[in-house]
Amino acid sequence: MIKQIFRHKESFMLEGGGVLPELEICYYTSSTAIENKKVVWICHALTANANPEEWWDTLVGAGKYFDTEKYFIVCANILTSCYGTTGPHSVNPAAGKPYLLDFPLTSIRDMVQAHELLRTHLGIVQIDLLIGGSSGGFQAVEWAISNPPLIKNLCLICCNARVSAWATAFNESQRMALNADASFAAQASADGGKKGLECARSIALLTYRSYSGYEATQSEHDDDCFLAQRACSYQRYQGEKLSKRFNAYSYYYLTLGLDTHNVGRGRGGVAKALSQITAKTLCIAIDSDVLFPVCEMETVAAHVPHAELHIISSTFGHDGFLLEHNQLKNVLKGKW
Repeated sequence: MIKQIFRHKESFMLEGGGVLPELEICYYTSSTAIENKKVVWICHALTANANPEEWWDTLVGAGKYFDTEKYFIVCANILTSCYGTTGPHSVNPAAGKPYLLDFPLTSIRDMVQAHELLRTHLGIVQIDLLIGGSSGGFQAVEWAISNPPLIKNLCLICCNARVSAWATAFNESQRMALNADASFAAQASADGGKKGLECARSIALLTYRSYSGYEATQSEHDDDCFLAQRACSYQRYQGEKLSKRFNAYSYYYLTLGLDTHNVGRGRGGVAKALSQITAKTLCIAIDSDVLFPVCEMETVAAHVPHAELHIISSTFGHDGFLLEHNQLKNVLKGKW
């Protein structure tokens, strides 16, 4: 995959009323020219970057299901992320320093409009397959509604059409953890909030996994154990792992962006909005997903014309969309 930067030198209006004076988007493509290849656009999830060969290497790469030599594959880093696209870590031209908590609220629809700018820049007139899991699915379903003729095939994995109260509660809990870190609120450095981010990640991880998954991998080996520690060390490890590679202010705004997800806003409700999708649609749910339960994907599939639903069995919970690659390949085979 080839890393590139798209620079939009004009102002970018945000749904919530804010304005960015300019916009940069970091993106990866599998080649420098589309030629006559089918276009596959992958929408990444919350803390991933724009290179799916790194975080979805079981499916994306030379000779793999999403063959980088056969297809023109695109993945763009989303607004407010810290992997090369404009976000709170970026310098505010008006102040001459990073925005941090002065960054304007950015919605899922704003992220999709940024994708539209990049698509136009690349000269793409049809996306043969638009695919996204988790918050990547938020982007994909929103895009398929806002520009139906563009998308030929749509694959939505472990997501929904409107953020649930359950997910919003977890998002707010993570933001509370960030705000409890004095270095985050102080805004003295763009690297502030690392301890809060570690705690936020620990909270989030509970929604990404499942009871059976933790029991299988983090249970104590000693039958006479007095104080359980394995799961504790695992939570701390995962928190530290994220804080070393991600920005706390980006994480804060990304979770706020999740809470704007509602495809029915201004469109007469969720059901009416989903009915506008013209793409052949495949919805994939995971039976152990507590963040986006099967019932949410059932709702999407029920209201999207030409949609079908497949349920994958996994002990990995929500993270199964990244780990159950053999089942995913079997479901995707022959569908687009």
